[in-house]
Amino acid sequence: PLNAYAYSKALFDQYVRRLLRESSTQIAGFRYFNVYGPREQHKGRGSSMAWHFFNQFQAGGKVSLFVGSGGYGDGQQRRDFVHVDDVVKTNLHFLDHPEVSGIFNLGTGRAQSFNDVAVAVLNALHDGTPRTTADWVSAGCIEYIPFPAALAGKYQSFTEADLTRLRAAGYAEAFAPVEQGVAEYVRTLARTKN
Repeated sequence: PLNAYAYSKALFDQYVRRLLRESSTQIAGFRYFNVYGPREQHKGRGSSMAWHFFNQFQAGGKVSLFVGSGGYGDGQQRRDFVHVDDVVKTNLHFLDHPEVSGIFNLGTGRAQSFNDVAVAVLNALHDGTPRTTADWVSAGCIEYIPFPAALAGKYQSFTEADLTRLRAAGYAEAFAPVEQGVAEYVRTLARTKN
């Protein structure tokens, strides 16, 4: 674990694993990956990158991503971004299946770049043909800022949920890719801003 929060999650997982052996009731723990979607503004700095990019663009006409680091190019650091609607569906599935217990990763199983998120935000706000990262960089709508020294050695440049246990537990639904989920979310944000 790279921080106290991650360490506390690892300790809790170990505790739950011990309980699972003797439990006669359902215990379903979820490791949420990078959740985004409506009604997250109360999280402030902890809000999703989609929310931050939307607000950056609304305020200044561009979004800011980190330059390359950890072997990744500019904006190419990758995370598993999962829409809150998919999180809710998964939780409800387990509510409907009380016979299933365990600790499960809850993400899409597909890492996508911060560039992908930025492009999805910008394309959702743009009427017309979808543009690429290079198009948005050329238009001055995506900029790359220096990587903060305070994050050196503490930053996860790659996360991706292993869905093996989730699928084995019977959850078969597909998860929305960034291009779809972020676009829907941005349209919701744009409607509520107007």
